[in-house]
Amino acid sequence: MPGKPIYLILLGPPMSGKGTQAARLSTLLQVPHISSGDLFRDNIKGQTDLGNAAKVYIDKGDLVPDEITIGMVAQRLDQPDCAGGAILDGFPRTIPQAEELDRILGGLGSSLTAVLSVQVPEIVLVGRATGRRICRTCGKSYHLAFNPPKQEGICDLDGGELYQRPDDLPETVRQRLAVYHQQTSPLVAFYRDRGLLKEIDGDQSIAEVAADIAKVVKEF
Repeated sequence: MPGKPIYLILLGPPMSGKGTQAARLSTLLQVPHISSGDLFRDNIKGQTDLGNAAKVYIDKGDLVPDEITIGMVAQRLDQPDCAGGAILDGFPRTIPQAEELDRILGGLGSSLTAVLSVQVPEIVLVGRATGRRICRTCGKSYHLAFNPPKQEGICDLDGGELYQRPDDLPETVRQRLAVYHQQTSPLVAFYRDRGLLKEIDGDQSIAEVAADIAKVVKEF
């Protein structure tokens, strides 16, 4: 990719659609979409040193230490396909991680371009999550409002029973959102103070959110 590398962070709470937008932005800019969840899965599946270290904590139900997560991100950003930039999704989550990201990018002779924060009202996020239903047989996902099955409670593909995951119950969703805001509020302020934060209205269709993000991207 010609010109200065573009390194972006996408922030957003559960059900904000940031993963979908990160994938679309990756295609638009022709740079990798680096999801922290995918990094963990790939390293654990590949039985890398960092993956094996992370698995020890995950198997015990403990949080993976920052140094392991940061190590995975540093290794990934050092790959040739990231020379033109990358879209970071799920990292950083804390101020120390953000400071380490600055150090990593500085070591690559670059710096963070911008942070896109997808904003969605909590009531909308709860509605998005609580309307989701999953097929017990094939795992296909439905949404009662946006993508309902043809027959209530039954999967279109194989007739399997549709159920609501415990993670999608209203009280659980609100707890997940509370944890997210507690963790990321300092991060939002950190990047806002540095003039890097760009807020995106996520309470729109996927295409409309993507169009707003594309407008912001054109600025740099």
